Amino acid sequence: MKEVFISKNVSETKKKAANFAERILNIESNGAIVIALEGELGAGKTTFIQGFVSGCGIKEKVKSPTFNILKKYGERIYHLDCYRLKDENDLRAFDLKEIFNDSGNIVLIEWAERVSKILPGNHWKIHIDHISENERKIEISFN
Repeated sequence: MKEVFISKNVSETKKKAANFAERILNIESNGAIVIALEGELGAGKTTFIQGFVSGCGIKEKVKSPTFNILKKYGERIYHLDCYRLKDENDLRAFDLKEIFNDSGNIVLIEWAERVSKILPGNHWKIHIDHISENERKIEISFN
C-alpha cells in the first residue's frame, strides 16, 4: 500500500498527518506501531509529527528532540530524532526493545534511515520531499 499526496502548505501537512493518526489509532498490533520518517533537512518531518500528535488528541507542543534524542507525548507516543546519530549503536542508552514490544505504543522516528537496522520488519514509512518553498510531496507506505 502506498499513498502519495502534495501538500501546499504547513497547515495541509498537519491536517494530513492528523488524519493519518486517526487511522493509526484504530490499528491493533503485536508490538508498537513504528513510523519511520525520512526527508532532507527542513522537509517537514517535525511538522508532520506535530500534526500526528495533535491528531492523537495531545495538546502538548511538539518540538524536534534533536538534542534529547527521545521525547514522550502522552502515555504512548515516542518521538525519536536520529539526526545527530551515526548509527543504531548510539541508541543503546534507551530501552527501545521495551518500547517497540509494547503494543500500546506509537514510535515516530525522524531520520530513520540512520537507524534502519533497528526498525521492525513491519513499519510505516513517511517520505517527504521538497517541491517548492511551501509544497511537499508526501509518500506514506507500509513495509
